[in-house]
Amino acid sequence: QPFQLLNMAGKPKLHYFKTRGRMETIRWLLAAAGVEFEEQYIQSKADLEKLKKDGFLLFQQVPMVEIDGMKLVQTRAILNYIAEKYNLGGKDIKQRALIDMYCEGTMDLNEMIIHLPFKPADQKEKETAAIIEKATERYFPVYEKVLKDHGQDFLVGNQLSRADIQLLEAILATEELKADVLSKFPLLKALKTRISNIPNIKTFLQPGSPRKSPPDEKMIAEAMKAFQ
Repeated sequence: QPFQLLNMAGKPKLHYFKTRGRMETIRWLLAAAGVEFEEQYIQSKADLEKLKKDGFLLFQQVPMVEIDGMKLVQTRAILNYIAEKYNLGGKDIKQRALIDMYCEGTMDLNEMIIHLPFKPADQKEKETAAIIEKATERYFPVYEKVLKDHGQDFLVGNQLSRADIQLLEAILATEELKADVLSKFPLLKALKTRISNIPNIKTFLQPGSPRKSPPDEKMIAEAMKAFQ
């Protein structure tokens, strides 16, 4: 059964636009944990205003996730809760520090990719080149060295953690910009294959899963309706 339901209190409900944005990493983490979830898409300004008016958005922003009787906002807080709940956050305080550190790096890279479709058309080529440069010179060498130094299959503690999952998400998003971006990183290539073949993640990568495709102009226009 793909996305086996582990949350007996009911499925988490994700409130966001029908696009990747800052919710996509949350989708990745829930899927990797085998958690089935529902999505309530924000499709208009009225939808967003209702969430605000009802007091569901602590800081007037999405993503928002209803889980275990809570309405959680702020991406990192949501990710931390999911990681802790489903044992993807490390075994002890030192492992958690490493995982947090590695995840902050992948989230910095991912943030640049999230913003790319919103850049003016005449800047996109330059911005894309800057993302590829940072990925290959600042971020990917770090993770390649981590894997080389400890010789294990996962970034931290020789077991799957959110660090591996978020790195895979960032790798695939960067490959959408430049297909051979891992050409100089053999250990990351191997990690990509390894993590992609974990059953829950393999299912998430198949067509028809809750994973969102790269945002196109139509998706962006739909999301922007909430602010017009």
